[in-house]
Amino acid sequence: NSGNLPLVGVNTFLSPGGSPTLIPKEVIRATKKEKDHQVSRLKRLHRAQAHESARHLENLKKSAIENQNVFAELMEVTKSCSLGQITNALYKVGGEYRRNM
Repeated sequence: NSGNLPLVGVNTFLSPGGSPTLIPKEVIRATKKEKDHQVSRLKRLHRAQAHESARHLENLKKSAIENQNVFAELMEVTKSCSLGQITNALYKVGGEYRRNM
């Protein structure tokens, strides 16, 4: 709640004119059991798809580097890779957007 850690999917911005949506009374958080289960599933995915994911990630990076349409590669890579793996692969070839201050 302090804002020290980024929470994915939680928008804390409110415009000066107010928000057109309702503000929830509380953010629902996963339990430790739910978090542990999801981490376990992610580790199993990485182990089970290690060979396929490496190949798909390389194809995705190649498509991005060669300025090709990456949509078809994204459709394939999501079958064997996590969102974190996909994001990291694209960061490696394209960098991360940083707004000029």
